[in-house]
Amino acid sequence: MAEQNVNSSATTTISLEETLKAILPDGKVEGKLPPVHLWNPDRSADIGMEIRADGSWWHDGDRINRERLVKLFSRILRKEEDGSIWLVTPYEKVIVHVADAPFIAVRVERAGEEGPHQTLAFVTNLGDVTLAGPDAPLRVETDSETGEPSPYVLVRGQLEAKLARPVFYELANMAEPAPDGSDTLGVWSQGAFFPLGPAG
Repeated sequence: MAEQNVNSSATTTISLEETLKAILPDGKVEGKLPPVHLWNPDRSADIGMEIRADGSWWHDGDRINRERLVKLFSRILRKEEDGSIWLVTPYEKVIVHVADAPFIAVRVERAGEEGPHQTLAFVTNLGDVTLAGPDAPLRVETDSETGEPSPYVLVRGQLEAKLARPVFYELANMAEPAPDGSDTLGVWSQGAFFPLGPAG
């Protein structure tokens, strides 16, 4: 991970819950997402926030078990160009150490006629829904040593969800040959073809 320029001091106390109350006073998780792309606060800190590979959220070594709080936090995530991920508010930002991806895609649904005109909808562990397509691509990284695939789908901004293994298996069952005649299998969504791996 790139080295981060994070400011923190004993005199600065960042209270995320209080800030969240200011942003979302009614505490509702639904509705329009906050415009985190417009916020550029001067204050930043590292307070031990992390998202582990299984999608669980932790603070200072303790798991955050309050689902509502996790969902609220997830709504103010932003990924920067250097790959770092932050909780961002108008007043401050807190770096989040993410082991893999900030979301896990736990379900996929297919709508429409099978093939180029179908749409694949993914649901994340936090209830986000993303429709794969030109604006929300699917991609698969393959470990060069083990050959293990790691599939991802864009959720919003630059934030991705890693597909849970059962979801990837479902995609594999939907796979068809690439339209260019290459030795590749993949899936269609909203007119875009996404390679999953070699046919062999």
